[in-house]
Amino acid sequence: MTSLDAFAEKKLKPLIEQGLKRHIHVTTRTAKGHALRGERPLISFCCNDYLNFTHHPKITQAAKNAIDQYGAGSGASRLITGNHPLINELEQRLARLKGTEDACVFSSGYLANIGIIPSLAGAQDIIFIDEFSHACLRAGSSLTQAHMVFYRHKDMAHLRDLIGRLRKGHRNGLILTDGVFSMDGDLAPLDELSVLADKNNCWLMSDDAHGLGVIGNGKGSRHMFDPLPHIPLQMGTLSKALGSFGGYLCASRPVIDLIKTRARSLIYTTALPPASTAAALAALDIIETDHDYCRLPLENARLFAQLARLPKPDSPIVPVIIGPTAKTMHFAEILEKEGFLVTGIRPPTVAPGTARLRFTFSACHQKSDIRALATVLKKHGII
Repeated sequence: MTSLDAFAEKKLKPLIEQGLKRHIHVTTRTAKGHALRGERPLISFCCNDYLNFTHHPKITQAAKNAIDQYGAGSGASRLITGNHPLINELEQRLARLKGTEDACVFSSGYLANIGIIPSLAGAQDIIFIDEFSHACLRAGSSLTQAHMVFYRHKDMAHLRDLIGRLRKGHRNGLILTDGVFSMDGDLAPLDELSVLADKNNCWLMSDDAHGLGVIGNGKGSRHMFDPLPHIPLQMGTLSKALGSFGGYLCASRPVIDLIKTRARSLIYTTALPPASTAAALAALDIIETDHDYCRLPLENARLFAQLARLPKPDSPIVPVIIGPTAKTMHFAEILEKEGFLVTGIRPPTVAPGTARLRFTFSACHQKSDIRALATVLKKHGII
């Protein structure tokens, strides 16, 4: 055994003992919210393809057409080979949808956040982050050398106190939050955050990965509020409701110019392939025009919550908190045997003692399947 193997085994041993070693199972996603694991068909309630756009004929055809016209790959970084015309069009469309002057497309949502945040913050600055924010917001912040402060989840009094005590000692301040929190499905108080940010000369950045396409008439979490809150940095992904791949930032033109000049994860990463870009554009066509379809994932989530006697959800994400990791994974195995694919979420993705089954609902889930799922949960004492 090499020293590297010995190191890996030593690190894995406590994870195995705690039930935290990950296993990636070969699974084929099929149309209409179904999946195959081995040869066994399952109804998937764990996918972020909220609008089933990965199998939508208009979107898959757009991807095929782009490959035929432009090829399979993009060749290099955009700053080397130039801005592909499809990416240029996608940035204009995203800016229009989000109501900003400009946009910048990245090759993934994670790459977006580790590029945006270090471009805007440095050692003289302070970053306030909701404690339940996505890992990539934390990762981007950790690259800045700024003072990072976590405020209690959606606790505006706590954030107000932290800003009052700490903001004056720093050059610039950022407030970072998910728009829809990925593990709990709840909505950030963007209206209150916006007021706090503006009053204290902080820049508010919202990660709307789980909001775009499914709430606010498809425009995302900001559009759940009236009047619209001021969010100068609107980030999100193309890989969930849009059914494609990539990330973006919508902001003012000067901010986007700076990002395109300084964001290392843009400058040093190969651009999105034409197929992914074309698919995202086709998805936006539907999101902008078919609001009734965009409402279906949330309607299905609310039907499930009603059947399971859970709180009314703000998004298509509905968690059932189990607590212990082993018990959570056991319940996930039971559900799979019953024909439902639901992934158990455990530490470090969530805090110790809060392992959960995370149910996500799509536009194509049948009401009968949702009722059957709730029945199985009750049958096995999961709810």
